Amino acid sequence: MNCRALTIRLSLLLAVAAAVAPAGATQSAAPASASAPASSIDAATRKRVIDTAIARITKEYVFPDKVPAIAKALRAGLAGKYRAISDPQAFTDAVNADLEAVANDRHLHLLWSADPQPPPRDPDKVDPAMRRKFEEFMAQRNYAIREAKVLDGNLGYLKINGFLPAEQAGPTLAAAMAFLQNSDALIIDLRDNGGGSPKMVTYMCSYLFSQRTHVNDLWTRRTNSTEEFWTHDVPGKRLADNRPVYVLTSKRTFSGGEEFTYDLKNLKRATIVGETTGGGAHPVSGQRIDEHFIIGVPFARAISPITKTNWEGTGVEPDVKVPAAQALTTAQKLAAEKKPTT
Repeated sequence: MNCRALTIRLSLLLAVAAAVAPAGATQSAAPASASAPASSIDAATRKRVIDTAIARITKEYVFPDKVPAIAKALRAGLAGKYRAISDPQAFTDAVNADLEAVANDRHLHLLWSADPQPPPRDPDKVDPAMRRKFEEFMAQRNYAIREAKVLDGNLGYLKINGFLPAEQAGPTLAAAMAFLQNSDALIIDLRDNGGGSPKMVTYMCSYLFSQRTHVNDLWTRRTNSTEEFWTHDVPGKRLADNRPVYVLTSKRTFSGGEEFTYDLKNLKRATIVGETTGGGAHPVSGQRIDEHFIIGVPFARAISPITKTNWEGTGVEPDVKVPAAQALTTAQKLAAEKKPTT
């Protein structure tokens, strides 16, 4: 992984970081700096941010047919309502409101950091310090695998708050699945899952199917190509096909958490219990505008081999709709009523 990708990933893992960090902890888009934070922005800054955002969206956005309307809305804001906004976060919020209204894309958004972002480095040169920081960031959060235990009735319970890269998170997930492999049913709690790596989603799916299974496709605008995601060999034993799986969701379940839910629902491998998920299906790339602003631009879209579409803007509807706080007890009751066949 090159250092630019590491920098972007550190910035755009905020949703996952917020979910896996200890209660009360705060996250910023970059490490704290001795430089004074930007407290206000002027007309020149607003124009530079909007002009650069439009250029990045024009080049990268997965739906190029939407770009003219997006550009029109942002330029209208620049000439109108943005002019009176000097607070950078308020400006960011106003821009994001227009982006959401026009594109209806939960991943297309502007990010602002009070602390300066590091400048982009040569993408062909790996920065060992950045790599180490990224790996420490994940390890300190146990790779977003927050809990693995066996509940009464021999029900396995696995709480995953984000799908971090399989290269680093895979061994921890393998250990959790080894611990849970003899459960009569498995409950996977994604109620605080903010997303992550498509490859880690497939890695997790691989423990739930005995046969090689096509779970998802990803079309990328940059290359105009489609990558297929199939289950594959993983360490240890897979969960037996006759063991029921329940996935817990909330309105906070987002992106990669939704992909996992959507894949298992369409493949009829899990019962989804909880709330409709957030509705973000497009992988995003962080495009640096300046030291304080980044525009997140979706550059690809998920395509289910079964539905030929995805969950963008709609979320994933649960099979059993209950408030998120009741999802676990509901899944336990369902599992108790459905014993696995031998």
